[in-house]
Parts: sequence; C-alpha cells; structure tokens
Amino acid sequence: MTEKQLKNKYVEICDNLAARKLKPAFDQLEKLINEKGLLALTDEYRNLEETYHYMLKYTVEGIQDPERQKVYRKLIVSVYELTDKVNEALRLKFSSSVEYEKKRLWAEDFIKDFSGILPELEDFYLDKDLKSLIENGEIKTSNQLADAKQHQKEIVRLFYHFWFSNELSSEETDFLRAFFESEQIIDSYKALIVSALMLSSQRYFCPEKLKVFFELYESDQNEISQRALIALLINFYRYDSRMQYYPEITGRLKILNEDPGFKRNLERIIIQLIRSKETEKIQKKIKDEIIPEMIKISPNLKDKINLDSLMDDSISDDKNPEWEEIFKDSPGLMDKMEEFSELQMEGADVFIGSFSMLKLFPFFNEISNWFIPFFSENPQISQDINLDDDLNRKFIETINSAPILCNSDKYSFCFSIQNLPAENREFMAQGMKAEMDQFKEIEKDKEITAPGKKAEFISNQYIQDLYRFYKLHPRKSGFEDIFSWRFDFHNSETIGGILQEDPKILRNIAEYYFGKNYFDEAVEIYNYLLTIEKGGEIYQKIAFCYQKMGMFQKALDNYQKAELYELNKLWNYKKIALCFRNLKQPASALEYYREAEKIDPENLNIQLSIGHCLLELGEFEEALKCYFKVEYLSPGNKKVWRPIGWCSFVSGKKQQAEKYFQKLVDDEPNKHDLMNMGHVQWSMGNRKEALDYYKKSVEKNDFTEQEFFDVLEEDYHHLVGQGVNPEDVPIMLDQLRYFIEN
Repeated sequence: MTEKQLKNKYVEICDNLAARKLKPAFDQLEKLINEKGLLALTDEYRNLEETYHYMLKYTVEGIQDPERQKVYRKLIVSVYELTDKVNEALRLKFSSSVEYEKKRLWAEDFIKDFSGILPELEDFYLDKDLKSLIENGEIKTSNQLADAKQHQKEIVRLFYHFWFSNELSSEETDFLRAFFESEQIIDSYKALIVSALMLSSQRYFCPEKLKVFFELYESDQNEISQRALIALLINFYRYDSRMQYYPEITGRLKILNEDPGFKRNLERIIIQLIRSKETEKIQKKIKDEIIPEMIKISPNLKDKINLDSLMDDSISDDKNPEWEEIFKDSPGLMDKMEEFSELQMEGADVFIGSFSMLKLFPFFNEISNWFIPFFSENPQISQDINLDDDLNRKFIETINSAPILCNSDKYSFCFSIQNLPAENREFMAQGMKAEMDQFKEIEKDKEITAPGKKAEFISNQYIQDLYRFYKLHPRKSGFEDIFSWRFDFHNSETIGGILQEDPKILRNIAEYYFGKNYFDEAVEIYNYLLTIEKGGEIYQKIAFCYQKMGMFQKALDNYQKAELYELNKLWNYKKIALCFRNLKQPASALEYYREAEKIDPENLNIQLSIGHCLLELGEFEEALKCYFKVEYLSPGNKKVWRPIGWCSFVSGKKQQAEKYFQKLVDDEPNKHDLMNMGHVQWSMGNRKEALDYYKKSVEKNDFTEQEFFDVLEEDYHHLVGQGVNPEDVPIMLDQLRYFIEN
C-alpha cells in the first residue's frame, strides 16, 4: 500500500466519522485490519462494532436510554482512536518517509525511565555556573565543549522521544511539566521540545499534548508560549472535526478567549499563517522584478551612491535627490524597493529565496536543528566557528539580535561566514548592526505604543522556521505540508466559533484577505459579518470580491444593495455598469454610466465606457461622438484610435477608418488592428492590400489560423454591409489560405 493510498483511506474514514457514518467507517477499518494482518487490533475492533450493533438494536426497538447520546459520542471517540492506531501501524510498516524511517530506528532507544534525566540535565547548568565564576561562562576548553555537546545530545534524545511518542503517559506528562518549570534548563531547549510535541501531535492525535500546549501558553517566556499557541492552532485546524468530542479541550479554549491578550495573539498568528501563503508570490516578485532591475544598475551603483558613506552616522533620513538620476534607467525599481521594505516591516517572508541554498550545511542534516532557536551558546556554533575571533563574535551577536531573520536563516548566515574574508565580514557586520540598531529603535517605540511586538516577532520567526522545514527539507515529501492548507480558521467549528464571538477580529482577518486578493476567503467572512450588521462598505467589498472571482451577477446584486447606503456613489455606479457590461446588458450599463457622467462629466474613462456601450448597442454615430470628445480632451490618447476606427468602418466612413487604423499599424498593432485594416482595404476595393494585412494578422504569435477565420466569420455581415460582394468572400479566403501556406 502506498503512502498516498493509506492517507486517502485514513481521511475517508475520518470524514465518515465526522459525518457520523459509523457503518462505512467500520467496514473500511475491518478491511484494513484483515488485509494488512493487524491482528493485535482485531479484538478492539470487534468490541467497538458489537457495542454499536447493540446500540442500533436498542434504538430501533425504542428502548429508552438517557445515556445513549453519551455512549454514542464516546463510541465515536473510540473509533477515531482505533483509526489512529491502524493508520500509525500501517505507516510504521509501509511508509518510506524520513519520519517513519527514524521512528523504526528509534524503537530501541525510547526512554523507559525519566526519574534521573531532569537532575542530570540541570546538573550541567549548575556545573557551568561554577565554571563561569572562573571563566565568565564561556566555552573555552575542549572539555567544556564536549560537555555542552553531550548535554545537547541528551536534549535531542528527548526531542526524538516526544516526537515519536503516540500518547503521553502520566510519567511523561509529569516529566514535561517539571522540565518546562525548571529554572536550570535554558529556554531554547524548552522551545525545541515544544516543537517535538507539535510534530508528534501532527503525526498522532493526543488530547494530553494539547493540554500541555495550553499550560505552556501561560509561560512568561515568549519563545515557549508563542510556539505553544501556534501548535494549538495547527492542531485545532487539523483535527477540527473531532474537537467537539473533547469538551475539556474546547472548554479550556473558551476560558482563554476571555483574555483580551489571547484574542490579540490569536488574531495575529492567524494572519501570520495566512501571510505565509504569500511567500512564493513575494519570491517570484523579487526574482522576476526586483533582482533583474538591480542587475541593470549594479555595475556603477557602488560608486554612484558612495556605499562607504552610508555607514556614516551623520547621514540624514532624507532621500538623496541624486538617486532619481541613478534609477532613471529603471524608474520602477525605487518603488519596488520601497514595497520590499514595507513587506519586510510587515513581517512578510522576504528572505527565503536568499537562504534556500544555505540549508546544505551539515547542521541541517539533523532534523531537530530545523526547530531550535538561535542562541550564541549553541555548542555547534562553538564547534565550527572560532569565537575567539572578535569579528566572528561580533557578527554572531549581530545575527542573534536580528528580529527580521528567522532562527533557521540565522544559523545559515552564521555558518556561511566562515569562508568570507575578514574585510567582507567586517563590512557586513557593520551594515547589519546599523540596520538592526535602527530596526530595534523603531520596534522599541512600537512596543510602547503596541504591547506584544516582541511576541509578534517570535511567532513570525517560528512560522518562517516551520515554512523552511516543510518547503526546503531534502525529504519534505514525507511530511504533510501544513502550508498547503487553506488556513480558513473562520470556517472551522472550533476556532471559527471563537472568532465569531468577536466580529472585530473577524473583520480584521477579512480585511487582510481582501488586501492580499484572497477574495474567496474574504467574501466568506464578509457574508457572515452581514448577518451581524448590514453596511454599505461590506456590501461593496462583497461585490468587489465576486467581481474579481468572475461572478458578475452576485457582484451586481451586492453593488445594488450598496446603493441604498449612498456610499461613494460614483464608484458604485461605475462598478454596477461594469457588471452589466460583463453580463452582456449594455443598455443597463449605459444607464449607470450616464448617472456617473452627471457626477463627473469630465471623466474620460466614463466617456470611453459610454462609447463602448453605444458601440455594443450598434449606435455607432453616437459612440463616435464620445470617442472624439475623449480625443479632443486628451490629444494623443491611443485608447480611442481603435474604437474610432471600428465605428468609422461599420458606419461607412472608410477614409476616416483607414486614417485611424493606419495610426495603429504605424504604432504597435495587435492582431485585430491588422485584421481590421484588412477589412477597410477590402471594403475600399484594395484586395491585394487586404490580403497582405490578413496575412500579417495570422502571423501574429497569439493568433491561430482557426481563430482568425472564426473572427472573420463574426465580422462577415459588416464586410457585406460595407460593399464587399458575398460571392467574393470564399474566393478571397482560399487565396489567403494559399498565402499562409507559403
């Protein structure tokens, strides 16, 4: 059985349970258990199915049982649990993923006794404190480094143990509680174990793990609490259909929701997860737009803007007026760079493209290292980088303080400096320090005005760490990519119910979706918000979403509802007219464009649109008046040449049509311009010239021969109307076919 087939079976069974279709779920489980030889689970399956048969029998016979629903819900939970066991047993047996490869190898190394582990881990730090009295706590000797590496090895051992544990025992839960409460264990290692529990809960559902996350969220250490909250959200999203059967979990969530701080965190992390879906688009923009433009100017850029002077503390915040001259060959680059900077300040993941090739260091061969926070005392840094070198130490301290880099990228950066010449490292360190100092000042001010900014950075960094693991790990295909999920928390039973209690949060999430052009998700939330309170702006945004989704009738309905609120009437009229045009109702569109014209009579776009409607209605003379008005008010406006040419042709003004189509032909003609010029020439009796323009039209890359003849057939009645002999048409077309072949 392939991994994909097994996943599909598991999802299908869970979907049946979510729909309370226990009979199909039992049938599928029985088949898997029998066919795959999972004899150890046979008795559990039979007991559950027998219980269900008795329940069905008593229900049909009308026997009253006040506990029936309670038993039924418990039965569903038990079938979910059996499904998890079957899925885990089969994946352990068949999966070729790195996760199950490691779990099979780890079978012999599971920790059997936790009694002595915590004191041993704490002793390391006690010893280190004693050493620090003599050596300032720095790892200076090979023995100290060996001790630190052995200590980290024990932490990694815990990471794998909790990753591969299915259900937490009471002993494990007690150990975790003591581990996280210990003042001796550093927060970076605690945060690593939170990630182990998150990976574990993604692999195998366990309510006890969620309870641990709830406790950890209360931690006063942001690195731990933010990871715990992200883990909770990911679990609630994944296991949404079964959460209704765990009232102790959902009840805990409701209690937390009474805390305004929790609501802020919840909203922020949901938006950060949604933002992660923008990463590929951002990288494409950087690769296709920003970098090519920078390459154009890079050879002389250093001298032109005097890079060395940028390190001068006295430099002002004003833009250098000479930069406009520098960027004259690439006028859009400055705007793109400003957009890039705004994305960076917003928390968008702008660096993954730069660091994706720096995940090949041996450090990343160890899976736990993809999740460990960056800390300069990490023995793997001391092992590979000479920290006695002041420059190296300064560089690492600067990296450590960079809030815009995630932990994974900090390690990549750190290991990549080894091969750089000293002067390059110094220049980079100075540049980074100047930028980080400025960034920290900005963020310090924000922390005063908007508390929780530090937590925001930490959660954003962690989500970016997760993104790199699921997108860049060499064997990422063996893990379910959580960033392929829709993250429509507003639709989930668990989190959606929480969000609906605070329309303000829902509105903020909707606005984020809307601003990032996720119109499908935005319109779902806006439609829900309408059930709470009607409003013209919401109707307009719903309409705009539908318009962008190509659902013009729904867009029209909502734009017309927005009319009642007298909100931005001009914009609304134009949108209604646009919808009517797309619905092939030019007469109705014209009515609204006329209303818009009354408000803004000098608006040339409105005049153009009126002209288009008149053209579609066949009122060519009236359309020409609109187009000539636009040309008069905006001389050289090329937008009107094409419709003027066409209206002139179909209304019999052939010389005028030839004049305007010639302008287009002399400029940058498209396939239709050349074709239309052919029509004009044919109607004027210039058959050779007509055939020549037709041939040029067909030769355009985006125009196939069949498409050309289809369009010409649509225009047939216009040609005949302008004097072309119908008997000549097939002869001319065959001659054109010969021309095309040659």
